[in-house]
Amino acid sequence: MRYLYLFFALVFITSCKDEKALQTLKTGTYRMVLDAQDDEEIPFIFEVTSDSTLTIFNADERVEVDEIRYVNDSVYIKTPVFQSYFAGVFDGDNLSGKYINKTRKRITSFKATYNNDLRFSPGTASDFDISGVWETVFSQGEKDEYIAKAIFEQDGQKVTGTFRTKTGDYRYLEGNMDGDTMKLSTYDGAHAFLFKATVKDTTMEGQFYSGNHWKEPFVAKRNADFELPEIDELTFLNEGYDALAFSFPDENGNMVSLSDVRFKDKVVLVQIMGTWCPNCLDSSVFYTQFHNENKDKGFEVIALTVEFKKTAEDAFKNIKRLRDRIGMTYPILLAQYGTGSKSEMQEKLPALNHIISYPTSIFVDKTGKVRKIHTGFNGPATGEKYTVYKAEFEAFVKALLAE
Repeated sequence: MRYLYLFFALVFITSCKDEKALQTLKTGTYRMVLDAQDDEEIPFIFEVTSDSTLTIFNADERVEVDEIRYVNDSVYIKTPVFQSYFAGVFDGDNLSGKYINKTRKRITSFKATYNNDLRFSPGTASDFDISGVWETVFSQGEKDEYIAKAIFEQDGQKVTGTFRTKTGDYRYLEGNMDGDTMKLSTYDGAHAFLFKATVKDTTMEGQFYSGNHWKEPFVAKRNADFELPEIDELTFLNEGYDALAFSFPDENGNMVSLSDVRFKDKVVLVQIMGTWCPNCLDSSVFYTQFHNENKDKGFEVIALTVEFKKTAEDAFKNIKRLRDRIGMTYPILLAQYGTGSKSEMQEKLPALNHIISYPTSIFVDKTGKVRKIHTGFNGPATGEKYTVYKAEFEAFVKALLAE
């Protein structure tokens, strides 16, 4: 009988432990903040829709998350496509822990507060309406100086928009004007950004924070007519080349080349990318859709991916994760792993003068000649620019198909 009591006691203790281990995320909204430099915080909002699903909000963007795992009193939230996750412990209904970016080997502390949907506190009424175009310079006067086009929309205190650079954009930004202070943030599954600036009517000056590892200053002035340089002229073929040549493996170990029979007499888009790159994700979603609609008309896409993973095996796992997530139907070749170096990648493609951005898109006609090289990608967050790019892309490819 004593052993029977011990048995039931053990069952009871184990059941209590299991019950404690089963604490899950409550449905509802959470405000999460990631630590940044200068004691700043990068906030974003997510909504838990079930104990295994949640949605991250950035202005018009919705990032759906469905990889949530519970272990004892901890929860692990893995973002889609990218190799990043949150490892947190419960404090009542709230969470705290670490955000781990496996690709870049970075760790950031976070806190998440339940039943809070305010990205930034309202503060005081806005002193200015910053809607419109702002000519922007990051790291002015430094060797890494670069220009950008900021596009904002303001409704009351709420502000949305993005910064477009020559090679991409800073995704969907959301925040507010608090007196004369602009605050904008985003978290897209790979990057956590905060832009904070003091506004003086037609100018602003502030800091850009990326996670807890990077910050740089920026200045901007109103300029409705400001335009960035054309990005079809940043990367070009070296003298003596009119075509591109390469041979890299796919996930099945097959070596794939542009000269393969599959691509003969077809229009081919060569996409240089990385599975860790949000702008590359945007381009992959668009190219996948266009490829599915036009592959029977003689259009092909080949992705050459650059991965930070130290082994080819782990790199191909990332490739499979991306393919499965967005349904990519075209070949994804492992061109480089262990480093994201653009100069090393350029050495593998000697026809190119340089590679300055992921993604880079190379348009090849039916004869195998390179007809255009497009650097970077302005995604859906850029609004009208994205719409214009898609229209120009479709028109150019259809013209090549008609030749």
